[in-house]
Amino acid sequence: MNQLIQFLDVRQLATQAVAFVPETIAALIIVTLFWLVYRLTKIPLTALLERAGVHETLVSMVVGNVYRASILLFGLIMAADQIGVNVRAVLGGLGVVGIAVGFAAQDSLSNIIAGFLIFIDKPFTVGDWVKVANQYGEVSEITMRSTRIRTNNNTYVVIPNKTIINEVLVNHSKHGETRVDIQLGIAYKELIPKARKIILQAIENLHGIARFPKPELVVTELGDSSVNLEIRVWIEDAGSEEPVFCRVMEASKIALDEAGIQIPYPHLQLFVDNVEDRVWQQAKKLTGTT
Repeated sequence: MNQLIQFLDVRQLATQAVAFVPETIAALIIVTLFWLVYRLTKIPLTALLERAGVHETLVSMVVGNVYRASILLFGLIMAADQIGVNVRAVLGGLGVVGIAVGFAAQDSLSNIIAGFLIFIDKPFTVGDWVKVANQYGEVSEITMRSTRIRTNNNTYVVIPNKTIINEVLVNHSKHGETRVDIQLGIAYKELIPKARKIILQAIENLHGIARFPKPELVVTELGDSSVNLEIRVWIEDAGSEEPVFCRVMEASKIALDEAGIQIPYPHLQLFVDNVEDRVWQQAKKLTGTT
C-alpha cells in the first residue's frame, strides 16, 4: 500500500514536472530575448550618448548599470509571470522595500542625483582647477557620489557632489587664460606713474606670466592711509595662480624698496587745535572784565 502511494506521488510529481517544462522553456526564452536586446542595443546607445557629449563616466553608468538592470529586470518579471509567480505581489513588496531603502540612503541618493547633474551640466572636467567649499585644487576624479580634488599642498580632498551643487563654484580653467589680481598700496606722497613703471619692469619677465595680454597696473582706491593699486597679470596655466601671485608680490615689494617708494602702514592722523586762548578772550568780552 505504501509503495502504491509512493508510486502515485512520483507519477503526480512527474506529471506536474512535464506540465511545467513548457512554462520554464518560455521563461528562459523571454530572459534570453531581453538579454539579446540589451546586447544589440548597448553599442548604438553608447555611441548616441557619446555623440551627444555625455561624459564617459555617465555613459558607462547609464548603459552598463541602469539600462542593463532595467532591461533584465523587466525580462525577469515577464519570465516569472510565465511560470505562475504573482508578479503584482512581488512588485508591491519591492515597492515597500524600495521606500525603506530610499529613506535610509537619502544622503547617498542625493549625492548620486547631484553627480548626474554635474555630468550633464559639466561645470568642470578632470584636470580643471576649481575653488569650491573653501578648497582650491585640480579635479583629479569625478564619480557619481563625490568629486576628488588634489590641492597645491598635494592633499587629496573628497567632496560630496551634493555639496558641490549647493556651493558657489569657481572654475579657473574654463576659458583658458586666467587673470591674477594683486593688491598693494603706496604713500600719498609718491608718484603713481613712477610706481607703475618700476613695478611693471620688475614683473615683466617673471616665470609663469603670459606675454599677452601684457601686465597692467591701475589705481583702485584712494584709501585712508594709502593709494591702493592693483597689478593685473595673465597666466596660461590656472595651476600656477598662487605661485605667480607670490612672485609678483615679492618682486613688487623689492622693486619699490630699491626705488625708495614707501608702502605705508595703516595709520590715523589726528590734528589737535589749541582753543584755550580764544575761549578766555570771548569770555572776557561777554563779562566785560579785563
